[in-house]
Amino acid sequence: MKDYLVKSLAFNGQVRAYAVKTTETVSEAQRRHYTWPTASAALGRAMTAGVMLGSMLKGEEKLTIKVEGGGPIGIILVDANSKGEVRGYVTNPQTHFDLNSQGKLDVARAVGTNGTLTIVKDLGLREHFTGQVPIVSGELGDDFTYYLVSSEQVPSSVGVGVLVNPDNSILAAGGFIIQLMPGTDDATITAIEQRLSKIEPISKLIQKGLTPEEILEEVLGKDNVKIIDKMPVKFQCQCSRERFESGIIGLGAKEIQDMIDEDGKAEAQCHFCNEKYQFTKEDLEALKESAKK
Repeated sequence: MKDYLVKSLAFNGQVRAYAVKTTETVSEAQRRHYTWPTASAALGRAMTAGVMLGSMLKGEEKLTIKVEGGGPIGIILVDANSKGEVRGYVTNPQTHFDLNSQGKLDVARAVGTNGTLTIVKDLGLREHFTGQVPIVSGELGDDFTYYLVSSEQVPSSVGVGVLVNPDNSILAAGGFIIQLMPGTDDATITAIEQRLSKIEPISKLIQKGLTPEEILEEVLGKDNVKIIDKMPVKFQCQCSRERFESGIIGLGAKEIQDMIDEDGKAEAQCHFCNEKYQFTKEDLEALKESAKK
């Protein structure tokens, strides 16, 4: 089953809900960055949240998530858009610790709890919208919940999870976001709180083979959920040779000549996908001419 996301309304439109399977998407990131289990879980959780937050956007809008908790994993950076495309990386992908006291990957230790979660939205306006909150747990699900409640004033519950195989590959990944619309009645809130307190971790639900639709039914109750949209999800980088060429041209003719004199070639590597682009001396000469125009 390929990765995909569903959007839904629940409890007669009082609740907006999203659920996503990201196993293949997180697997692609793990392969590209050679992440170790704890780093895989942290990056995978952030990418899963990013996909769902991105799905709330429209058209060509996009967002960037920056998790900077002061932990040994360093910075987590994720880009997502409204089309189900996401990419991400961590500063120190080979980060791993023993399981925590609950027998789970110790994401909080890797991420750290002394820092901030920042989300920048490019909505096509002159100014970008930026929201920033302190990291409250480092487990990331709680942190994205706190962001939505504090920065966007939307009562929400975020669940994100990643299971990793013994060989470092990704066994299961996915998540959900539940949001209360203005005027949600107390009985509905109580019912959701009770269900959330009893459900298994999201990664366990995906490991069992539950689809995003079934996850929402598990969280909200089968008779309460109405699916309104479905979209594919994938790891998709926006880098290209042309973009790196533009970047080199932007350095100016003198800088490019220095590159030619010192190395006679150049290599550029994308942080998000690890793709490498090679530029020969002839390529650099041509780019230098373009820089003179």
